[in-house]
Amino acid sequence: MQDHSLMLSRRSLLRSAGWLGAGLAGSAALPGRLLAQPSTEVIYPAVTNLVYDYVASGRLAGAVAALGWGSAPPGQIARGTMAFDSAVPVDLDSLYRIYSMTKPITGMAAMMLVDEGKIGLDQPISDFLPKFAKMQVQVTPDGSITELKPAQTPITLRHLLTHTAGLGYSIIQKGPIKEAYEAAGLVPGQASRMAIPPFSGVKTVPSLTQFADKLAEMPLVYEPGTRWSYSVGLDLVGRVIEVVSGQDFASFLATRIFGPCGMASTGFQVSAGQAPRLTTNYLIHDGKADPLDPGATSVYLDPPAFPFGGAGLVSSPRDYDRFLMMLAGGGVIGTTRVMSEAAVRLGTSNLLPQSADLSGTWVAGAGFGAGGRVGLGADAGTYGWSGAAGTIGFVNTRIGLRAGLFVQYMPSMALPLSEEFPKAVLTDFSAMKKAA
Repeated sequence: MQDHSLMLSRRSLLRSAGWLGAGLAGSAALPGRLLAQPSTEVIYPAVTNLVYDYVASGRLAGAVAALGWGSAPPGQIARGTMAFDSAVPVDLDSLYRIYSMTKPITGMAAMMLVDEGKIGLDQPISDFLPKFAKMQVQVTPDGSITELKPAQTPITLRHLLTHTAGLGYSIIQKGPIKEAYEAAGLVPGQASRMAIPPFSGVKTVPSLTQFADKLAEMPLVYEPGTRWSYSVGLDLVGRVIEVVSGQDFASFLATRIFGPCGMASTGFQVSAGQAPRLTTNYLIHDGKADPLDPGATSVYLDPPAFPFGGAGLVSSPRDYDRFLMMLAGGGVIGTTRVMSEAAVRLGTSNLLPQSADLSGTWVAGAGFGAGGRVGLGADAGTYGWSGAAGTIGFVNTRIGLRAGLFVQYMPSMALPLSEEFPKAVLTDFSAMKKAA
């Protein structure tokens, strides 16, 4: 980068369309003799080398890979410290800003309500949020915000979950629509207390209700159902969940997912007492890393404007692995059923409208489920997403493989980990199959 500004492009959020681990599906579970080996580093040499190389070279202060099978506890590959100036090692219980890895959690929360018959996947959201009943669409995407046409298709929950609602995103759009989103405070995310674009100088609306109401006043960028375009759709799902369930969004996640899954370290704010567990997030520019959001003074110690269902959570490698474990278990973790197997299968399947154009997008040649990318064909069963600070998490529900990488740097495109980590997991998995 040329300066200290934080430039988040499309590629900074997810740079590889094939990162979910091609070749994992359709394989039998590995023999117990392989899974029972005491050292995760022995089982996953490629992942181990990747983690160690990045930290030993000084490119990362610390990194944790959490890897597991079925209902077995996760194995840990950890190297480095909480920050470059810290002596505290990172581990499965360190805290990380997971940003867009929040989206699959929000998506699965919505799947619970679909499964309970409280909302239909193809039901117009205007049944619950009337202000979205008569939307307008830009004649030219990212063009004029006054040259508009009436939307022909109502926005549905399916559209919101799969980024096909036609909504915008201030980190994606350009021109007048981007400016309008920022002026209205429709920026559901935070990075630092420091004055660093694109978040500095923009005051986010103070509630999820106001976020939804103001968003309904914005023109759509695309006709609903016609184009995959990364958006604030999962943030709006949070408001839909509130209205449908009668419970505020943060409480819904806490009582329906975090509590039952045993995710005690996951939430939208870090308490002062837990601040020592929060890693430092770095801004990588000009070949060096500067503190962007130090753990001790993090913006996540403050209450957020509202719970950002698309990018707001802080979690630990152990906690996020428990979410993936629940999905791998068909909605069950331990002896607790968190959601039905049918809801998990639906949420991890391809929910994209057949009319959606995927050309030139991150998901071209793949599918998209409830807030996460899904594999098709030989890769069926794989579901997950990545975060703007470099984190990656995915599960293959066919074989029960869970994998997560936890690092903290922005923009994520500054390092090729989004491509290298899944490839390393696949390399190790392929070696296990041969050994078996």
